[in-house]
Amino acid sequence: MNNIKLHSKVALLYLFIAAFLGIILRFFPVTNIDATYRYVVHTHSHIALLGWVYIALATLIFHIGIDNKKQKKHNLIFWCTQITIIGMLFSFPFIGYAFYSIIFSTLFLICSYWFYAFFRKNHNLRTSATSYKFISTSLLLMVISTIGPWALGIIMNTLGATSPWYKNAIYFYLHFQYNGWFIFCLMGVFYFLLEKSKIPFSKKVANQFFKLMLVCCVLTLFLSFLWTKPSTIIYIIAFSGGILQLIAIRIFHKQIQEIKIKLKELLKPQLYKLLQLVFILFLLKISLQAFTGIPYFSELATNILDFVIGYLHLTFLGIVTIATFVFLKFFKLIQLPKVWTQVYILGFILSEVLIFYKGFSAWQQTYLIDNYFILLVICSALMPIGILGILLKTNFTASTQQESL
Repeated sequence: MNNIKLHSKVALLYLFIAAFLGIILRFFPVTNIDATYRYVVHTHSHIALLGWVYIALATLIFHIGIDNKKQKKHNLIFWCTQITIIGMLFSFPFIGYAFYSIIFSTLFLICSYWFYAFFRKNHNLRTSATSYKFISTSLLLMVISTIGPWALGIIMNTLGATSPWYKNAIYFYLHFQYNGWFIFCLMGVFYFLLEKSKIPFSKKVANQFFKLMLVCCVLTLFLSFLWTKPSTIIYIIAFSGGILQLIAIRIFHKQIQEIKIKLKELLKPQLYKLLQLVFILFLLKISLQAFTGIPYFSELATNILDFVIGYLHLTFLGIVTIATFVFLKFFKLIQLPKVWTQVYILGFILSEVLIFYKGFSAWQQTYLIDNYFILLVICSALMPIGILGILLKTNFTASTQQESL
């Protein structure tokens, strides 16, 4: 089997595990679970971010930007990384953040630096290409994000876990993961599709969009710190970042409209419609970010956890995961059967509606509908079912192709 296809399947498996753990978390308010909730949360988030997204995006980067002759070295990096992820999978659920899980988390960071150095040395992308700018920057932002985890140890030993800096270090990491590494990498892969397919687009406009998004990535970091109720200048900087993002997406949308017909021909109806959904979700995401730059809404987001969870899932399960599905399918690294994709999307949308509904109920101080948590379990369960369908179809197709050779 093609190693890159195997890597894609491993990434999908991690997504299924993360989604399954998400269902376990949904069961906690419904029935007694013989597990520590916080430990399961740690496992769920680490496998989702480091297992699914990191492995999937690193696989895409290798596939489009590094010569196959470097496959052997890439495999070494890949399997070393797997040891760290599996280590986290079998340590976090039982001990939470403790000696062994911290060791595996730290080794993962080292493996990610190794991959970054590997890309810098071996990539075959044109450095003047828009795709290279986004992908190279995404990896740099990934490295920058790791300042957060390294800082946690220092903060724990000096200021303690109750210090505001402890939370800020976590938010720093999450911001440069979600708004930096993930988004910039996906943008880079998208522009690579245009360049590879020779679809003409204005490089000047694309460069303007890239620079604006980079500025926004820095400015919107301050949105993560508004929970501390800082000075007015911090609110202004954070809100400016949110507004600039809306301007940036307007520039991007205008550019895409100019190549809409050719893009539709390239992607075919299924993938094109999925990317349209991703764009709508991204517009919703950055609109929510802009709102949280306003003191009233930033305090609302701080006090009502469901809004934060809904936002993070909107980004991870909606924008990042669906866009990654599209690109993996485009490069024929996975199968994307329509029915199972629709099951996943239905589960995502229904669970998002229910999560934001709970947040809205807390905001307006109204009662939740009867059997809310059971309904949330049922709707959320559609996601691992859809993912499993995609994984099995991908595996079955790969096995069939191998037998026919």
